Amino acid sequence: MSSGSAEEIDLFVIGGGSGGVRAGRVAADHGARVVIAEAKQWGGTCVVRGCVPKKLMMYASMASAHLADARGYGWTIDGARFDWPAFAAALDREVTRISGAYRGALERRGARVLEARAELLDAHTVACGGHTFRARHVLIATGGGPRRLDVPGGALAITSDDMFTLPALPARLVVVGAGYIGVEMAHIFAGLGSVVTLVHHGALPLRGFDADVRQACADNLAGRGVARRGDTEPVRIDRVAGGLRVTLASGESLDADVVLAAIGRAPATAGLGLDRAGVALDARGAIVVDEWQRTSVPHIHAVGDVTGRYALTPVAIREGQAFADTVFGDRATPFVPDHVPTAVFSQPPIATVGLTEEEARARGEVVIYKAAYRPLRHGLTGRAERALIKLVVAADTRRVLGVHMAGDDAPEIVQAAAIAVTMGATKEDFDRTIAIHPTVAEELVLLK
Repeated sequence: MSSGSAEEIDLFVIGGGSGGVRAGRVAADHGARVVIAEAKQWGGTCVVRGCVPKKLMMYASMASAHLADARGYGWTIDGARFDWPAFAAALDREVTRISGAYRGALERRGARVLEARAELLDAHTVACGGHTFRARHVLIATGGGPRRLDVPGGALAITSDDMFTLPALPARLVVVGAGYIGVEMAHIFAGLGSVVTLVHHGALPLRGFDADVRQACADNLAGRGVARRGDTEPVRIDRVAGGLRVTLASGESLDADVVLAAIGRAPATAGLGLDRAGVALDARGAIVVDEWQRTSVPHIHAVGDVTGRYALTPVAIREGQAFADTVFGDRATPFVPDHVPTAVFSQPPIATVGLTEEEARARGEVVIYKAAYRPLRHGLTGRAERALIKLVVAADTRRVLGVHMAGDDAPEIVQAAAIAVTMGATKEDFDRTIAIHPTVAEELVLLK
């Protein structure tokens, strides 16, 4: 079909993940004629292959530690066992339900939804599912996909996309990579009963996080039974009798039933026709955008992981909202991602907002306040786990530049603390706040 017979619309959104869905919904609310296409499942990485199923897996995994800790509080629980097929079926049902809710929200707003692959024919024309559209504005929100191991036998390793649909719980799991996904999956499967080994570059996991948090993460991995092999990497994977064998650069070999490659994600820009539209990519293949989400073609925008900036669902949602309000709502809304909080759903979890100690020291003089202690809940469990809370404070202004925590409920606590950091609170503002006792969070206002 030629562009001459194309249907005229205001906005075509390519990608039905969190950012694209938010943009499509808000644009439709502003009165735009919206068409949105998703080639897989509505909800994108977060709903289908990331945040949501991972968090549900984490809850399932935590049960083993809760059962063990309950003995210290006088409980005797015999015969507990984990049923992977039952859990996997429940997980699939919930993901399907939420995915359907994403599609339903779009349809209720009047957006037209297409379950097909879309590509640009030129800067204004989009082909999708046998239809051609002429769009005043185009939004690219295709997210990203997992990178694969580039070693002999690397194709034998699975990615995080596959972890939610494994036919059985692996008895032995080797996880390659110690970023968010690697650390979280190592904890999850150790809690479910797998023997887990985490292989990673560098001496500590979570590159880019505050050094004290990275050490706490390493300690907590050990405390939950995860073995680590740092400062090394796989050089090959072979199929052997009974499973797989991973050979490391250190010369050691690890046997596994499943090998997970958790070595990062790449922007999903291939096959979209971006070259035909003149959209510029950076060296990593990500779409280059400004604070208004504009690409090198002013009427083509991009949000979320496909831009290679922050691979975080709330950022994609905020970007999608800002785009729709700016372009269709007559409310100019740039997105400047200052003070972005983030969490790693390890066990116990980690959460941070603001600058690490290393980043802050590079900008000026700082004062560090921190505490590492055994939480009250483990007074009777016998677990040696410790909580860490750390504040990074500017020496001159006394402004709190960063909050870092590893411990129970860290994401819930740091989400609230992020409000104070965003508002520019000082250490003295924290100090004059009355503590809630006994809690883990009270250390935020008691640090000396």
